[in-house]
Amino acid sequence: MAREATGQVVGVDVGGTFTDLVQIDHQSGAVRLAKVPSTPENQAYGVLNALKAARADLSALDLIVHGTTTTTNAVLERKLSKTGLITTKGFRDVLELGRRTRPQAYGMKGEFRPIIPRDLRLEVPERMDAEGRVVVPLDEAALRAAAADLLAAGCEAVVVHFLHAYANPRHELRAAEVLRDVWPNGYQTLGHALLSESREFERGVTAAVNASVQPLLARYIRQLEQELQEGGYHGQLLVMNGNGGMVSSARVAEEAAKTVMSGPASGVIAAASAGRAAGLPDLITYDMGGTSTDVALIRGAEPSVSNETEIEYAMPIHVPMVDVRTVGAGGGSIARVNAGGLLQVGPESAGADPGPVCYGRGGTEPTISDANLLLGRLDPARIASVEGGVTLEDVRAVFEDRLGRPLGLEATGAAEAVIRVANTKMAGAIRMVSVSLGADPRDFALFAFGGAGPLHASALARELGIPRVLIPPRPGITNAIGCVVADLRHDYVRTLNTGLDALDMDLLRGVFAEQAAAGAALIKTEPVRLSGVKFVYSVDMQFAGQTHLLRVQLERPDVGRDELRRLFEEVYFRRFRVELSEIRANVVNVNTSVIGEREPADLSTLIDPGGRKASLQEARVADREVYFDGWRETPVYRRDWLPPKAVVEGPAVIEQMDTTVLLEPGDLVRSESGGNLLVEIGGGA
Repeated sequence: MAREATGQVVGVDVGGTFTDLVQIDHQSGAVRLAKVPSTPENQAYGVLNALKAARADLSALDLIVHGTTTTTNAVLERKLSKTGLITTKGFRDVLELGRRTRPQAYGMKGEFRPIIPRDLRLEVPERMDAEGRVVVPLDEAALRAAAADLLAAGCEAVVVHFLHAYANPRHELRAAEVLRDVWPNGYQTLGHALLSESREFERGVTAAVNASVQPLLARYIRQLEQELQEGGYHGQLLVMNGNGGMVSSARVAEEAAKTVMSGPASGVIAAASAGRAAGLPDLITYDMGGTSTDVALIRGAEPSVSNETEIEYAMPIHVPMVDVRTVGAGGGSIARVNAGGLLQVGPESAGADPGPVCYGRGGTEPTISDANLLLGRLDPARIASVEGGVTLEDVRAVFEDRLGRPLGLEATGAAEAVIRVANTKMAGAIRMVSVSLGADPRDFALFAFGGAGPLHASALARELGIPRVLIPPRPGITNAIGCVVADLRHDYVRTLNTGLDALDMDLLRGVFAEQAAAGAALIKTEPVRLSGVKFVYSVDMQFAGQTHLLRVQLERPDVGRDELRRLFEEVYFRRFRVELSEIRANVVNVNTSVIGEREPADLSTLIDPGGRKASLQEARVADREVYFDGWRETPVYRRDWLPPKAVVEGPAVIEQMDTTVLLEPGDLVRSESGGNLLVEIGGGA
């Protein structure tokens, strides 16, 4: 892997609609791009199609970094491997009891299916207390019998989840030794090994998710590696984790749950890198793809990472992940009039097949992309050329029939309504990662990417009071670029759940040291050239009697008790604007992130500098009618041709291979160094 810094590196990300690829040659600076339809039946085909479309010579590649939605889709669609659970006697229903919440907070009914059904959740005699002392020894004969019953029921994977294993994992470790003799494969997950947290529901669900997707991810990775090797690739395959770091394909399936949200995390990592380079370290990322919109918060060029992600109701996955919030509003999101006569957009999506009506692949439902087409924001010639055979009039007829008639609107009015409803949903998601967490959107820039993000970014920024929008050189393949620039990363969490006043500070420092050493040892085994290793320390704290945890970042691991109290109170005050100095503070979790920093990639040629024109007028390729508050004659520019320091006043449309940028009237955009576009909301004449 000594060739990586000067060789060819590929980042490939699989989304719900498209698979995106970027190939960078560190020797020549040459860049190759590809965007092909995803293949939900087997994501590996989409990856191979993207490599073929980019004309990549597999034998010449040093490294492939892959962001995948295999595990996320499997969990959301419940297309999981048959998995059994062995737990402490009396606690088989922990996964179902949960936290006494309801699927619909104000509804009279709801539906919830635990990830492992009750008949596959078996109990064995064993018990530790909360201090880690043995109360009931592990019954190994019962354990073997339970394993035999699960195998007879057809289980492929197994979870061992004992009540207080976080305090003392001895019984779980012994159970693993016993299972190695009777279980026919390596698909065994120990709850404490993945998440050493006191809350048994969250720990159990996380372990159940891991075990349920482990065989699926392992088979997918094996098949992809085989296909790549047959094509001549002999380098390493790294896989993006949901924490924004990478891990070798050789061990990714061991902690398969950590790949949930892999794709969205890579885009946030790319945004942090771009914001740092552009001098805008505080960003709200806005990734609008074909199926959904993902938003996240970045402060000081560091993405927010959470240990408390819940990807759907009663599905907490408590491993460190980039804190991304998702709403069902993408370019392919379907618009319909519901039974109450209200316009609804998403979460159902036309996806890659058949896709929006304008794609010409047989789609019949109106979507956000179709609405943008009717409003002149997308070029009919470019969209129809995907398959052909669908005209603008065909799309207009669908809007008039499905939406216009029930709403009492003509096609243009219906399309505008679809955009407004979609923008409202996406603005709500942005508020979730900013206002709801005590952050003011006006203090941030909006980083807009994804195939559809730059079409809606100016309108969203105006609604939220965000003053600037940063649009990267290749918005439609930013997730793939994130794979190229991501670092290696391993995260560790251990529960102490001790009052700060009683905490043994030497124990705290010892946990930090143990976690750091484990991460550093793993980093050394990864076949990637690094520029350095960074350690990030934090603790999760709460006031006694409260349930929510707050992350307290530490500059060094040898923090003192008084300093830790002060730091926690500062974090609490920033979040809630309340001082509770008389209440006892608890240290719940101890966290260490070990980051193997890669040498920075040169992204200056993502837009070919040789293709830029000498004047703005030369980059102007057309004029067309675009609907804002009414129809306006609007100039259309080709982004690859914009002069290096071009200034464009809205309204305008800027087109490129992977996206279209819509500049609203009154806005102003500048072409920045590095190929970014910086939009100043209301900055025009």
